[in-house]
Amino acid sequence: MLRDINMTMHDGGAMLLTGPNGSGKTTFLRVLTGFIKPSAGRLLWNGYDVTKSSIYELYKVELHWMGIKDAIKDKLSVVDNVEWWEVLDGKCGKSRKALQFMGLGHVMNDKARVLSVGQRKRLQLARLLAVPRPIWLLDEPSVGLDSEGVKLLEYIMAEHRRKGGIVFVATHIPIKLENAMNLQFPPRTPKSKTLLDHLNESR
Repeated sequence: MLRDINMTMHDGGAMLLTGPNGSGKTTFLRVLTGFIKPSAGRLLWNGYDVTKSSIYELYKVELHWMGIKDAIKDKLSVVDNVEWWEVLDGKCGKSRKALQFMGLGHVMNDKARVLSVGQRKRLQLARLLAVPRPIWLLDEPSVGLDSEGVKLLEYIMAEHRRKGGIVFVATHIPIKLENAMNLQFPPRTPKSKTLLDHLNESR
């Protein structure tokens, strides 16, 4: 259960959501997306309550949600997986440049099923660049990335903020995010004993 969270985010701002697995980081992001309606309190965007359907329709087109499930179509080419999102948003022309920047230029015409875990994550990040939206909600965006990929992630987040964008990042891996607020979630339940704990007690 999430409670006692009171915050304001301005253009160019960022927040790191940290805490153990199951503590509520993803739930909080899903509340921000509007997927989950808060049972109490309000979620305001530019002063308007986004739980109202008319406001939510305007609010949701401001968001980029990047979850653990990558929503990549394996039968489509890498570039088609990004261009499809451009078409949905009524835009075109940035997919190939975004893929090149994320280091996927050499595989952009291959089927997405050949991508490694890290490359699939880079494809997800390329969508953020190809379809610009001001609010990024990123759930564990660095998982699967190598050190170069993490640096690219940190760079595009910094550039997004420099242009006035907002970033929320749920992570259990250290990510460089300058001047970001940090919301740390405590464990929901007492930590259960591990196998190692039981072995130590039996000695």
